Amino acid sequence: MSDTMGAVGNSDSLDVESAVKERYSAASQAAEPALCCPVDYDRKYLEVLPQELIERDYGCGDPSQHLSEGETVLDLGSGGGKICYIASQVVGATGKVFGVDMNDEMLALARQYQPEIAARIGWDNVQFGKGRIQDLALNLDTFEAYLGSHPVQSTDDWLNAQRKADELRQQQPMIAPDTIDVVVSNCVLNLVTPEDRQQLFRELFRVLRRGGRAVISDIVSDEEVPEHLKQDPQLWSGCISGAFTEVGLLAEFEKAGFYGIEILTRQQEPWATVEGIEFRSVTVRAYKGKEGPCLDYNQAVIYQGPWKSVTDDDGHTLRRGVRTAVCDKTYRIYNSAPYAEQVLAVPPAQPVRDEDATQFDCKRNLVRDPKETKGKMFSLTQLPDQDCCDGGSCC
Repeated sequence: MSDTMGAVGNSDSLDVESAVKERYSAASQAAEPALCCPVDYDRKYLEVLPQELIERDYGCGDPSQHLSEGETVLDLGSGGGKICYIASQVVGATGKVFGVDMNDEMLALARQYQPEIAARIGWDNVQFGKGRIQDLALNLDTFEAYLGSHPVQSTDDWLNAQRKADELRQQQPMIAPDTIDVVVSNCVLNLVTPEDRQQLFRELFRVLRRGGRAVISDIVSDEEVPEHLKQDPQLWSGCISGAFTEVGLLAEFEKAGFYGIEILTRQQEPWATVEGIEFRSVTVRAYKGKEGPCLDYNQAVIYQGPWKSVTDDDGHTLRRGVRTAVCDKTYRIYNSAPYAEQVLAVPPAQPVRDEDATQFDCKRNLVRDPKETKGKMFSLTQLPDQDCCDGGSCC
C-alpha cells in the first residue's frame, strides 16, 4: 500500500490528502507495522527483494496470487513496489507491470532497487508512474515538467494549466483505455475520499480490456463509519476511517459496470475494532465485458447446481438443470471465468450467421426449446448398435 495514490479533497474539514501523504512519506523512511495486516506471500517471490522493500510494504492481502503468465498488470498505489516486483515474476518476461503512486518518497524507494531486482529476476518489465488513481490518464511527472516551465502566476496561467492537463490526458495518457488485463491494489482504495470514489471506479473500468478483471485487497467495515471517526487523520491514514463497508465495496464494482463480482478471501478475525465497528481485510475480484448489444444465436446454458436457482447482476435467473436461453454476449460470459465451472454450454447444432442474428430480450428468462438448438428441421433417428454408455465411445 502506498501513501497517497489518489486521496484528494477532504471529508468535511479533514484534509485527507495531507494526512495520508504525511503518514506514508514517513513510512517510506521507517517501517510502521500498524499500517499493515499480516499477509502470507509466496516466499519464492520475496527472495529477490531487498529487505527494505519487504519491511516498508503496507498491505492487507496478496492480489498477485491471482495473476497469470503474460498478462499486463496495473498496481494502484504501488508504494515501494513490492507487489509490482512479485507480479513481474508471476507474469514473466512476456508480461508487463505498471505501478502508479502519488508519493514521491515511495516512488523513489520503488525505483531505487529496480535495476538490482531486474538483474536478479532476469528481465525488466516494471514501470512506475506518478499519478492519482482516480485520474490514471494524467501523468503527473509530465504535467509537473510543464508547470516547471509554465509557472502558475495568474488566473490565465491556471486555466492554461488545466487545458494542458486535459490535452495530456487525451494525447499522452499515462494509462490508455482498454490496455490492462488485471488491475490490482493492496489496501489503497479506502484512502480515496468518498467524493472521488465514483471517478476511481470509472477509471478502473476504463483502463481494463474487455474480459479483464480487477483484483482488489482492501480494508472493509461491518458497519458504517460515523462522521467523528472520519475526522481523525490517524484513523483515516491508517486505513480505518475511509473503509468501505463490506456490502459497499461490492456495490461500487456493480455500479461501475463490472460483473462476476466475488469475494476471494475474507479475514475471519477483525484486524482492528473501533467503537464496536470491526475492520477486516477482503480480496474481491470483478470482471469487465458485459457491455454491448444482446443478439440471439440460438444458444443456451444449463445451470449445474447446487442451488435450485441463481440470479446474476443483470437479472438472468438460471434454474438447475433447465435449458435457459441467453444472448451471445451472455453465452460467452457464462462460458468464461468465473462462471464456466457452474454451467453447461448448449450451442446450436447449426451456427447462426451474424446477419441472421436477431435482437434478444435479456430481461425475459426464457427456456430454450431443444428444437431451437438442434434446428427445427432436425429429425435424425440413430440408435446405438451396442451397449456402450458405461465406458464406450458412444456416450
